[in-house]
Amino acid sequence: MSSRQISNFTSRSALQADRVQVPVGFLACRELVRVNIRLGNRPLTLSTGAYDRAAIMLAARSAADLHQRRYGSSRSEAMSVALKATWALAKEGRRSAAH
Repeated sequence: MSSRQISNFTSRSALQADRVQVPVGFLACRELVRVNIRLGNRPLTLSTGAYDRAAIMLAARSAADLHQRRYGSSRSEAMSVALKATWALAKEGRRSAAH
């Protein structure tokens, strides 16, 4: 029988690596998209339940503009964060509409 020691530092590092990393500005982008939807812009899903890709891209573009100005990030980084946030809201909306 072999005895194996696990250090406290190693176990903490492993736990931190398993956590989901939220990109900087993700929550702000998600809330901006949510506000735009409430103010009357196009919803992210169609009446058939399919995703409205044009509306998703439009919402992500406006959120990316704000993200880029606020955090000084590159355009590609801002679009990445905005698209992640917008798709998360679209999926959430589709799930809530199904129930």
